[in-house]
Amino acid sequence: MKIFAFLLLSLSALGQQVIKLYPGKAPGSENWNWEMKEFTPMPNNRMLFNVTEPTLTIYPAVPGKGNGTSIIVAPGGAFHILSIDSEGHDVAKWLSARGITAFVLTYRVVKSNSPNPFAELMPLMKDFKKLDKINAPVVEMATQDGIEAIKYVKANAGALGIDPNKMGFMGFSAGGTLTMNVLLSAPQNLKPNFIAPIYYYADAVTGKEMPNAVTPAFIAVAADDNLGFTPHSIRLFERWTAAKHPSELHVYENGSHGFGMRKNNTSSDNWTVDFENWLKVRKFL
Repeated sequence: MKIFAFLLLSLSALGQQVIKLYPGKAPGSENWNWEMKEFTPMPNNRMLFNVTEPTLTIYPAVPGKGNGTSIIVAPGGAFHILSIDSEGHDVAKWLSARGITAFVLTYRVVKSNSPNPFAELMPLMKDFKKLDKINAPVVEMATQDGIEAIKYVKANAGALGIDPNKMGFMGFSAGGTLTMNVLLSAPQNLKPNFIAPIYYYADAVTGKEMPNAVTPAFIAVAADDNLGFTPHSIRLFERWTAAKHPSELHVYENGSHGFGMRKNNTSSDNWTVDFENWLKVRKFL
């Protein structure tokens, strides 16, 4: 499969290799003519919006530590923005330091009509049914972006020095929703080998095809999630164990929604410790 024949390679400001997932404009959004922008509402946590061109940013495993495992990381942001640092690049750096090749997925999101996407998004967060309706077409596009990312990783596993059968997919909030949608929508040969949905939102998941292969899951959320997503993770744990898939659930006493890689002096600060231990137990680390 001559993927390199049509993939555009470039270097980001972070010095990482960035892979364009489609040879031209992404299918379904060919008429999108706006440009991706970023803003920083909180220190050291950039947000992307108006994403039109899906990409993967590659973080190779630290030399000498590579163990063949890879993980695609999907940031959250209600399918309107991408929390690209705390739920993307910072996660990838942490994984890379532990011998895992990480890929940060920049996927398509709903167009913002102002330079302040938060101002547009916040009222919608009070009406999830309305938000889901607005997001629905883009959720399907983002799901396809996730599947294309898996295609790339699996097809280029040899060149990347990874095992195509040790590939995970993880995401935060909307990225967790995307994780589940990709798993349940991709054909069996493209489903990830393990998943880690972190404080995910269940109501926007549309995929229905369960994996045939055993697919371990690491699930994490805060008990005081201010968006009310805690039950979504609990129900996923129950569903996954009922289907005989290995599953581990962590409900942290505090941390609210969106803790990501930020240190807040809450119990959720330890989710990476628990995730690392889980990866070791599952032989992915």
